[in-house]
Amino acid sequence: MADRSSRRRQGREPRSGRADGGEVLLVPDPDRDTAWELHVDGAPQSHVDLADPTRLVFEYQRRLGHVVDLCAPQGAAVTAVHLGGGALTLARYVAATRPRSQQQVAEPDTRLTALVREWLPLPEGRLRVRGSDARELLERLPQGGADLVITDVFAGARTPAHCTSVEFLDLARRALRPGGWYAANLTDGSPLTFLRGQVAGVVDRFGDAALVADPAVLRGRRFGNAVLVATDGALPVDGLRRRAAGDPHPARVLSGRELADLTGGAAPVTDATAGASPAPPPGAFD
Repeated sequence: MADRSSRRRQGREPRSGRADGGEVLLVPDPDRDTAWELHVDGAPQSHVDLADPTRLVFEYQRRLGHVVDLCAPQGAAVTAVHLGGGALTLARYVAATRPRSQQQVAEPDTRLTALVREWLPLPEGRLRVRGSDARELLERLPQGGADLVITDVFAGARTPAHCTSVEFLDLARRALRPGGWYAANLTDGSPLTFLRGQVAGVVDRFGDAALVADPAVLRGRRFGNAVLVATDGALPVDGLRRRAAGDPHPARVLSGRELADLTGGAAPVTDATAGASPAPPPGAFD
């Protein structure tokens, strides 16, 4: 029989499998015995710490975590819809910080979900993973039932066109209760054409909006993530700014006139004009 340390080392070996989206690799975090990073087709997709689901390693996930923290009073249960599942990092975060929350996740790659369930067991609670396309799930949701809709939809490394239009936003708004929040993880690089169109759509469809991103991304100096958040109520922009400034990688928050100016006159994207987000250049997320 192997000793305990040997068994632990064996259990921490990388694991691999195949999903609809490509090759899947689960890599152990060298700094935490309970943490893993999920890669799909060579791109880092999710990071999960099974012992501490509030530990969000990726920058964009921490920014989405700020949205979760601010969308309702501390600890209050919410009804959350996650469009895009992966390793369910944000769903785990909601379950840990807002117990008794009801959550649905749209993840069309059922083979990926099966691997995640096997490798990274899901928390107990009201969490359902649907083998559904994001937009199809939105179309089926009851009107006004969600407190929070988070969009983190990628096919490979690109957000599909049908999840980038104002018609998609209209479905998200329909699913939200009055005053509910919408948040989206977006990726872009210079000249920020995709990001400008997404901001224009949210500004057109919602009453209040803000964008949280690394200043280098906003200046077009590097390809990266930006988190767009919106509501028909009022956003606590000062709270977002405090959290973004205190992050290990501080971000800038644009709202109001600054956010409108970012669009540079770009028109909201419709189903007729929508395209997938740009592919990241080689090494963008190394």
